[in-house]
Amino acid sequence: MLPAAALVAAFAALIGAAPAFAANMMTEPDVARTVSFGGSCAKCEFSGRKLTDAAFIGGTFAGANLIATDLRGAKVMGSNFSGADFSRADLRGAQVMGSVFKGAHFSHATLTGIEGPGANFSGADFHHAVANSAQLPVANLEGAILSHASFTGAQFQHANLTKVQADHAIFDGAEMLGANLSNGRFERASFSGTGLQTATLAGANFAGASFGGAELDHANIRGADLSSAHGLTQEQVSEACGDNATRLPRGLTVKECHGRFVFFKSPLPTPPAPPLPPKPPVAPKTWAHN
Repeated sequence: MLPAAALVAAFAALIGAAPAFAANMMTEPDVARTVSFGGSCAKCEFSGRKLTDAAFIGGTFAGANLIATDLRGAKVMGSNFSGADFSRADLRGAQVMGSVFKGAHFSHATLTGIEGPGANFSGADFHHAVANSAQLPVANLEGAILSHASFTGAQFQHANLTKVQADHAIFDGAEMLGANLSNGRFERASFSGTGLQTATLAGANFAGASFGGAELDHANIRGADLSSAHGLTQEQVSEACGDNATRLPRGLTVKECHGRFVFFKSPLPTPPAPPLPPKPPVAPKTWAHN
């Protein structure tokens, strides 16, 4: 049996050489469940691999190919996957805290139950993805494509969804407290039973969207186009505020956002700090003999 210090050194060397290790595994049909990756490996080839419970710690994998990869239960901590392709990948139950996925592709991917507080998905493509019960508080999805994606029961508290393209997206039962949906396109999207308290919907297009049972308490709908939205009631709209540019279904009116209308102030959660890469092992002390 190897001494403990030797085992630690071997494990650290494996993590430090993760890109080379990943390249060597490309000839294998499956990857072991406990594999860890770190370092830098731009445009790595992982497509179709079985990477369940794999760990990506403090690494750079920009442009990596993970098409149809099995990433169930994977842990992605403080890593950069900008421009990576996760199309048709399975990320059920994966943890992606403090990681960057700018411009990444998740079309037709399965992300049910993914945990990504504070993750950066700006400009990412989630076309036809399924992310039900996703945990994405304080996440950044600015400019993301969410068309035909499903986020039923997802958590988007204080998330940034500005300028998203989310036509036909499903947010039923989602929690979007304090989220920013301003200037987004939500044509025919569904917000049935969605919690939009203190959310900002300013300047967004909700043509044909459904709001049955949605909570709009202290929501900002300045300049929002809700003129052809379904399921909106005067009771819901009365809890929100808007302006002269707000477009509502015929017969509904909204309060102005200034003066006597005061927003509740809810605490903004702090995104988790990404973990640091593992430190190299300390060499064991040697004792000189006289």
